[in-house]
Amino acid sequence: MITIHTLPDTVKNSTLLMVVAATMFGPYMLNTVTADSPNIILILTDDQGWSQRSGLMDPENAASGSNYLHTPAMDRIAEEGMRFTDGYSPAPLCTPTRRSILCGTSAARSGTEFVSNWVPAEHMTLPRALKQANPEYQCAHFGKWGEKMLSSPEECGYDVSDGHTGNVTGGMADKFLPAHIVQDPKRTGSVTDRSIQFIREQTKAGKPFYAQISYYAVHLRIELMQNSLEKYKNKGAPDRAYSQGWAGMLEELDRGIGRLLDELGTLGISENTYVVFTTDNGGRGTVPGGDPKSPAVNAPLSGAKHSLLEGGIRVPLMVRGPSIKAGSVCRVPVAGYDFLPTFYQLAGGKGKLSNELDGGSFVTLFSDPETDSVSRSIDGLVFSRPRQGMAVLRVGPWKLLAEVNTKREIKSAKLFNVVADIAEEHDLSMTQADKAKKLQARLKTYLETVVDPSPTMRSRKKDD
Repeated sequence: MITIHTLPDTVKNSTLLMVVAATMFGPYMLNTVTADSPNIILILTDDQGWSQRSGLMDPENAASGSNYLHTPAMDRIAEEGMRFTDGYSPAPLCTPTRRSILCGTSAARSGTEFVSNWVPAEHMTLPRALKQANPEYQCAHFGKWGEKMLSSPEECGYDVSDGHTGNVTGGMADKFLPAHIVQDPKRTGSVTDRSIQFIREQTKAGKPFYAQISYYAVHLRIELMQNSLEKYKNKGAPDRAYSQGWAGMLEELDRGIGRLLDELGTLGISENTYVVFTTDNGGRGTVPGGDPKSPAVNAPLSGAKHSLLEGGIRVPLMVRGPSIKAGSVCRVPVAGYDFLPTFYQLAGGKGKLSNELDGGSFVTLFSDPETDSVSRSIDGLVFSRPRQGMAVLRVGPWKLLAEVNTKREIKSAKLFNVVADIAEEHDLSMTQADKAKKLQARLKTYLETVVDPSPTMRSRKKDD
């Protein structure tokens, strides 16, 4: 059961921020919103790898971007805000990540697979946390909700949503063909339209809002418009093992994000709106139509979606918003399950939310990106995928990659310094034996503390 506390006096008595719209907006002339309750937009893409952007994810690593891809809107969020070089998805596949973001939990607690007995509606959720901070928040979810999620968006506290959507909603027929020319590819246009309409309505009403925009792109089935495909055919061979159609689909996704950013400026609310961009897991190991002889899609990272190697869980993460210095870079590791406590603090929330939260607020990093001040129930980030025989603990530059059985018992472990060795090529578990032993004990204790509610899966379906 969830206890909803009364609204703190600090929020009730907060100073009003007057935001005046340009006269051209007529019906969208803005009312007042509280300075302690900014608007928050979370943009979540699907299967987009850490280096799959035209801008560099790490300005000190020339391989962390692509000269072939074209993503000016995504790059704009990084240029106008903060890049988190060590941002992680909570899991290496979609549904566990979405549950984790929703509930502020590690996948080890809320389920590491598509199927889980964890019922989000029975726990603290992100929209509930925001409404606890300030009941005025209007919350919406557009796009992909997730496969096998046992609660609807409305049951979890959302006021508006597209319903119980999943991979099939975004297109799955003939998914291994190189490209499909369709109207409204991956529903990027219509998802963006609905998001903009919601933003306009809340702005006009003077209500603070949270919008999670979960795009279907760039998931498995490649959909795009003919002119986008022709552009990349004329551009030549991709620089990695994705296809020309995939690159065009990514650019169309980027255009949708650009429309969102432009609308915030048009409405005059950019200065009081946080925009968070990330993805649900690392890029796929293979892309329909991609050349397997080309460099790996997630280079310079090792591994891909489904794996707890860096290519499966390290993802693009950028945040733009009030008090965040343009072009800033943060190297402190954070994960998607940190969003709930972070957004709660941004909304003016005070006090503890739930004993089940594994995430910690990283709001202080916005003003001081070099201080590792994120406080969590366990020191570090935890990732678990017993079905793939893996569990991970990331603390500072260190990553313990453990081999586990289906009972999550640790059989062996490797240790990497993923700051100096981003490709995870050098196992330091022997030369740094004390460090490896301490991290293994910490990971073991955590895994024994929580119970993975995912039923044992006999084999992984090939349609994910």
